[in-house]
Amino acid sequence: MKHSLPFVPQFYVTAPQPCPYLENKIERKLFTGLNDNNGIALNNTLSSQGFRRSQNVLYRPACIGCSACISARIRVKDFRFTKSQKRILNKNSNLVRGYHSSIATDEQYELFNKYLNTRHSNGGMSEMTIFEYSSMLEETPVNTKIIEYHSKTKNGRHKLDCVSLTDVLNDGLSMVYSFFNPEMSKLSLGKFMILDHINIASNMNLEYLYLGYWVPGSDKMDYKSKFSALELYIDGEWQFVNDASNINIGKFNGSEQSITDQVSSLALPTK
Repeated sequence: MKHSLPFVPQFYVTAPQPCPYLENKIERKLFTGLNDNNGIALNNTLSSQGFRRSQNVLYRPACIGCSACISARIRVKDFRFTKSQKRILNKNSNLVRGYHSSIATDEQYELFNKYLNTRHSNGGMSEMTIFEYSSMLEETPVNTKIIEYHSKTKNGRHKLDCVSLTDVLNDGLSMVYSFFNPEMSKLSLGKFMILDHINIASNMNLEYLYLGYWVPGSDKMDYKSKFSALELYIDGEWQFVNDASNINIGKFNGSEQSITDQVSSLALPTK
């Protein structure tokens, strides 16, 4: 007799470790696994409650004494391009966007390695093998796409310049992970992909573009605060923010709820 896995997810907490974004802070995450039975529904439901996907896991920071990692999303219909953002789109107007199923390629992995070695050489993904990279892209039970951007070379061939692993949610797009050619930093390719995803979400009549976590006080994350129509998940609800620069990091001292209370307060899919 074939038994299906239970739909009700089990939640766990990671061991404390140094925070990669803020000095002298300790990171801890609340997480649950995804499977073929619950993946799509759970990804939709928990993403709207500040969770983030990494392969077959959904996680949310649950740090002791700190809650500075804030889930951020852009309200697509209210977003307005600034002059500088329009210039970024114009500078990259030669790029050709392509949609692909979540299958890894050697060309992607080569660009991925180049990006990590230049931008995040000390990060946890810096030694990822091609097999691990393939798992990151391919082992997922959710609705996800690889969005590639190519430019034409002088001999007419297409060259891969940037890539985004993007989940398609009921209410928006979630940029799970993106990377680009670090030698083309003057083109602001990271920002370009966000701007282009706003256009994609708009064309798909989706409400939001999920950007992952923004950490006030972290230079690595500062670019996310520069987008208009930003919503931040604070104190259990999405709050519209006119000027993220006014947010005081000192007030994010962590949740007073126990892990048990945090889990019990989550809304979960009903079927």
